[in-house]
Amino acid sequence: MEWLRVHAARFRNNCIWSLAGWCASWKSEATLRQWTLVNLISFAFTWVVPMSTAERALIFASGMMILVAELLNTAVEEAVNRISTARHPLAEKAKDAGSAAVAVAAITAGGVWLLVLLG
Repeated sequence: MEWLRVHAARFRNNCIWSLAGWCASWKSEATLRQWTLVNLISFAFTWVVPMSTAERALIFASGMMILVAELLNTAVEEAVNRISTARHPLAEKAKDAGSAAVAVAAITAGGVWLLVLLG
């Protein structure tokens, strides 16, 4: 029973910390808010266009990956800025890689939409 209590508390804390991370990112990152809106519109559109449940799920999952990438990009940027706000090639590389991850996720989601629409 102790094992269950410990893991339930850990799960509860993880949920609290995850929600705090989402809320902090939501407040500070316009791009997270924009991608969330795009995803809501995209997923709503899946109910307008005839498609299978699997196709709808794939579109939803690829859209969620954009949000995951955006949150990770935010984490990288915040960590780099915490260390120093001075320009440094490694800091620039880390931030650019995070941004590229968002772009790759978005391109992937767009590609999924194209594949579903074109059959």
